[in-house]
Amino acid sequence: MAIPEGYCWADIAFLRAADVKGERLPNAARAIVPERKVKEYLLSETHPDGRGKARFFAAHGFSAESWQVLADALERHAAAHPVSDEEATSFGVRYIVDGKLQAPDGRASQVRSVWFIDVDSDVPRLVTAYPSPRR
Repeated sequence: MAIPEGYCWADIAFLRAADVKGERLPNAARAIVPERKVKEYLLSETHPDGRGKARFFAAHGFSAESWQVLADALERHAAAHPVSDEEATSFGVRYIVDGKLQAPDGRASQVRSVWFIDVDSDVPRLVTAYPSPRR
């Protein structure tokens, strides 16, 4: 991506983030949920930062053996719910999506997913997901 004269990467990231709150995640249909992020973080009982998330997702019927089920659910989550917050950085834009995540056990729990679009890309990639904070 070429940067227009007089702009820097941070300007581009800021412009991308403008007016997205309340709308769907940009390019949600192309969102990337890496296998490693799901298996070794979100569904890992041993990851220091992920084990609490793993307990939550396991209690809802997700498993590392069927990691793609959670990946697919998170992709649908990103496409179905509006962006609740965004933050432009010099590296790109971070998007927060809050909404119900359909689980294999039939429940739909409030989940927050965090996505990032790098300045030189237009494809969102999953950063993390966890139970939505109580309001």
